[in-house]
Amino acid sequence: MPEEPVAAPPDGPSRIPREIWVLVAAAFVIAVGFGLITPVLPTFAQSFGVGAFASSVVVSAFAFFRLVFAPAGGRLIARLGERPVYLAGLVIVAVSTGATAFAQDYAQLLLFRGLGGIGSTMFTVSAVALLVRLAPVAIRARVSSAYATAFLLGGVAGPVVGGALGSLGLRVPFLVYAVTLLLAAAIVAVFLRHAALRPPPGSPSLPALTVREAWRDSAYRAAFGSGFANGWGNFGVRNAILPLFATAVIGTQPWVAGMALAVFAVGNAAGLAFAGRRADRAGRRPFIVGGLIVSGVATALTGLAGGLVTLVLLSVVAGVGAGVLNPAQQAVLADVVGRERNGGPALAAFQMAQDSGSIIGPVVAGLLVDHGSYTLAFGVTGAITLVAALPWLRARETHTVHARPGAP
Repeated sequence: MPEEPVAAPPDGPSRIPREIWVLVAAAFVIAVGFGLITPVLPTFAQSFGVGAFASSVVVSAFAFFRLVFAPAGGRLIARLGERPVYLAGLVIVAVSTGATAFAQDYAQLLLFRGLGGIGSTMFTVSAVALLVRLAPVAIRARVSSAYATAFLLGGVAGPVVGGALGSLGLRVPFLVYAVTLLLAAAIVAVFLRHAALRPPPGSPSLPALTVREAWRDSAYRAAFGSGFANGWGNFGVRNAILPLFATAVIGTQPWVAGMALAVFAVGNAAGLAFAGRRADRAGRRPFIVGGLIVSGVATALTGLAGGLVTLVLLSVVAGVGAGVLNPAQQAVLADVVGRERNGGPALAAFQMAQDSGSIIGPVVAGLLVDHGSYTLAFGVTGAITLVAALPWLRARETHTVHARPGAP
């Protein structure tokens, strides 16, 4: 059964554990590196003579391998523990990213980026499982906000630097990203080497929360929908189509695409700062619904932007909406799983829903661009985000003491 909902503590927030701060630091380093390649990846794909659809498939391939390997990643965590799987995942992505820099044709680029998705799902699910289990109950949204903020602050610098590095050569950002991933792995290996990240030998294992059990909870079902939409719009279409749109409509220099992604990250960080603590006091649902609406409207209007100023403003607003959504949504998952359950299967399934959006979104949007327009692609993406808010209107509130765990 889902964990009983709890209210905010009367005596103020708890302290964030040291282990989480280590993960936060690693997330920042990873985000800087990921931001380096985001602005140049679609352009790098098109350098092999392919169109918008094929360049979007490169982004989707990464998410596809994440999707396929997610169940196995959850089983690896249960068998080996979070830390070894986290470190192995980072190394796999580092090696595949370094190989991407030396891709000689589109097929090799597609293969190397796809293989990186295996490592990505390993360290992503490991990190989420740790956040769920280590975060004090009363500050779950705050912990999620701190983790996501670190990732996004790295995302602020990453795209700008990546756009500049792209001027030195489209392969350079991939080599730099590989180095930053190895640095993140070193941070976790050194500072979490003595941490007890799983029950000691001989102690009973935590019972697993199956997907079937979690699916009975209306909040978990609603999170599936919002996770899919978030993956479609903010992880898929924004990374795959926005750089092409910025280059084709706004300006031809790589820094233009980097700027659009960077200001989205700035808005995202502002939304996280606003919602992190408040979602631990006022509840999760208002921030999820509001974030989906703001993000959906701003995304739908992005395709109408005719200048850099308009694109920047819409990117900031969309980022704020996504930032308001994410800590509350992550806290809902933690509320559903609880600290006394192994959330691997349920968390991996949610990750699969989000990755499904990341796969389908860029492919559909790329087709809409090739056979329609950027306006149509962003409009459809915004509409899907808005539709995802509807299940939350009936989903239970997992945080307040008045929530009904058995709500439909």
